[in-house]
Amino acid sequence: MTDFQSELSGIAKAIEVALDEYLSAERLGGPGAPPDRLVAAMRHGSLNGGKRLRPLLVKQAAAVFGMEREQSLVAGLAVELIHCYSLIHDDLPAMDDDDFRRGQATVHKAYDDATAILAGDALLTHAFALLAGESCHADPAIRVRLVAELAAGAGAGGMVGGQMRDIEGESRGFSEGEIAQMQAMKTGALIRASVRMGAILGGADAAALTALTLYGEAAGRAFQLADDILDVTASAEAMGKATGKDAAAGKQTLVARLGVEAARKHLDGIIAEAIAALGAFGPEAEPLRATARYFGSRTT
Repeated sequence: MTDFQSELSGIAKAIEVALDEYLSAERLGGPGAPPDRLVAAMRHGSLNGGKRLRPLLVKQAAAVFGMEREQSLVAGLAVELIHCYSLIHDDLPAMDDDDFRRGQATVHKAYDDATAILAGDALLTHAFALLAGESCHADPAIRVRLVAELAAGAGAGGMVGGQMRDIEGESRGFSEGEIAQMQAMKTGALIRASVRMGAILGGADAAALTALTLYGEAAGRAFQLADDILDVTASAEAMGKATGKDAAAGKQTLVARLGVEAARKHLDGIIAEAIAALGAFGPEAEPLRATARYFGSRTT
């Protein structure tokens, strides 16, 4: 097992444990007790799978500044809750209409559409509760910055807005520039936010934050392009979800525009761009470089 694989496995296990502990009636309680069915649906959509790449990026960016994994875990968990909520909603019949995710029935198939919507809503809400708590960071000013960063990456100018642009593109078509903008929002914005949140936790100065932002933006583009290539080339069994749906739905992707081989060459260039953005950092940023390379070589 390589250092990267060991690190990825370690963060996946840590996030799985943290999710299992947090997604309980006791931890999620408010003025009233959370309904058992809602908690079960939240757990179904969050546990038992996923590479936990966004928490990994939070951890790696924070580690550039000497932070240990435990110091960035809560922020990483918050990002993962946002990611899980987005998958639950994306799988709904009104969106991508998928029956399987991570090799199991999607939440709306295992429960029902309304429960899936509410499970996603709850995961979204509790992500910000995590960032607001002292267990995330002792300094309230840092916690406020993290909340704002995640909201920007997940909101109308980020992930949610990108999903809207994706839907619009199915009917009217996109230029290559519009495809890039849509993907930078739909997928890239949360990856960018993950890197920036790690940097904020670590106390990055303006120059370091700018460099890491450039890395995060390139890494986000690389991840989405790799995902689009896999939708064309990988099997549903390998991916744990349906493949080949982008073309069937008329989705606007660079793979559809360029072809697989040209898209792979473009992906290599984006990964080189991500690594170049880390030029001011030494070996402390090697894990981030390894993650960028992984985005280009992954098969699932």
